[in-house]
Amino acid sequence: MRGAILPGGARVDLRDFDVPEPGPGQALVRMKASGLCGSDLRAIYHEHAGSDPNERYQNVIAGHEPAGQVESVGPGVVGLQPGDRVVAYHIVGCGRCEECLKGFMIGCHSPGRSAYGWQRDGGHADFLLAEARTLLHLPDGLTYADGALVACGFGTAYQGILRADVSGRDRVLVVGLGPVGLGAVMLAASSGAEVIGVDLVPERLDLGREAGAAHVSLGGEGAAERVMELTGGHGVEVALDCSGSGPGRVLCLEAARTWGRVVFLGEGKTVEFEPSPLLLHKQLTLHGSWVTGLNEMRGLLEHLAREGLHPDRTVSHTFPLSETREAYEAFDAGKTGKVVISWENG
Repeated sequence: MRGAILPGGARVDLRDFDVPEPGPGQALVRMKASGLCGSDLRAIYHEHAGSDPNERYQNVIAGHEPAGQVESVGPGVVGLQPGDRVVAYHIVGCGRCEECLKGFMIGCHSPGRSAYGWQRDGGHADFLLAEARTLLHLPDGLTYADGALVACGFGTAYQGILRADVSGRDRVLVVGLGPVGLGAVMLAASSGAEVIGVDLVPERLDLGREAGAAHVSLGGEGAAERVMELTGGHGVEVALDCSGSGPGRVLCLEAARTWGRVVFLGEGKTVEFEPSPLLLHKQLTLHGSWVTGLNEMRGLLEHLAREGLHPDRTVSHTFPLSETREAYEAFDAGKTGKVVISWENG
């Protein structure tokens, strides 16, 4: 089989590998779709960030947003059989700690914790060797690209929606209309909320509108004033930062109305703000939210199928495995929606 390695320096190496055999508790998955994630750009594609070997990329096959079809299963696997459509939760935890027992393997601190595409082979290959306990059934009404997006980006957005308890009573500001932000727009709008999308990149405003935003606006100077104007001077009940930027996070605090809820989802960089006027005096609730849990991801899949929602609407570029380098180049330009490697037409 072929698989893609990210050696750093904005390079992609396609190499030949033996097709693995599933051992006890494992399943071999024939890949159908594998998403590209912003964390891959930040911490792998350009340079391998971090010094902790349990967190740092280990020169394995990349890709932590996999969806595909079960090819075969190893001894002891129940509930899965060849032909099943599946999506993988992208962290394999110890299975025994408090976070793992809650389904939040992302928070496992065991030395054996590993992520697909980071410390163990991931989805940018023809086959993925997965731990069966990380696989969830993909509903028939969803595409493989839908499933790949749920694996990380939409799961992250969904967790933020849950943390803020978004409903049809809310006006929701989403700052940063990359893949996670577009997921947040779609999920908030499907809850009946009036959504305002903000981004510094003009090309992404159209993507935000297509995902369900009632209003879109350029970020930067005057962004807070424009949001206040759209809300009659009150501000929004919920603000979700998906940009990971200092100004984006501050915009969320500025645009939130008194007693509003703010969730920081975007990773990276730093933020400085005056707590008294922007947080304390406005009686805001500020949440940090990191990815999602296995049970929440299962609930998200059910919700998408029930409501007829398709995350693949946020996909702007699709590439075959042989063009993984071009896929990362396009994604790195910062003007795309979601980028997916697909085997659907191969």
